[in-house]
Amino acid sequence: MTSQGNLYAAFVEGSLKGWKVATQNMLPNVVLAFVFIQMLQISGLLDSIGQYCAPLMALFDLPGEAVTVLISTWFSAGGGVGAAAGLYAHGILDGKDVSILMPGIFLMGAQIQYAGRILGVAGVASKHYPVLYAIGLLNAAMGMLTMKWFFV
Repeated sequence: MTSQGNLYAAFVEGSLKGWKVATQNMLPNVVLAFVFIQMLQISGLLDSIGQYCAPLMALFDLPGEAVTVLISTWFSAGGGVGAAAGLYAHGILDGKDVSILMPGIFLMGAQIQYAGRILGVAGVASKHYPVLYAIGLLNAAMGMLTMKWFFV
């Protein structure tokens, strides 16, 4: 059945495509990040990461462990959301912390994935990647600082 001219068929077709994207592309990243945070928590590495990164994350008024959200985000925006959810579930992040992290997730999300999917396909020379990554990281930092100021 074709979706042309048939609103119901178009709706069903779009819903099936959306379901496929959600379950095959987004959900695995979120679950992986959630499990990753759980493994770090159980192993005690999350505490070590938190202590080591505390000075950097203090710039954003965040606990040191929040850096794991940003690292996960660099690989996958969905992974960043999953990491934030995992840290929130463990009581390490609160609503204010997650709010501060959100612009970072949106502004630097999935840079590693997109390097191959977009920059590689477009033929952008790899020597330009560091500058492009830096722009995304700088945007994320400015967005998080801006969000922090809303809570002052």
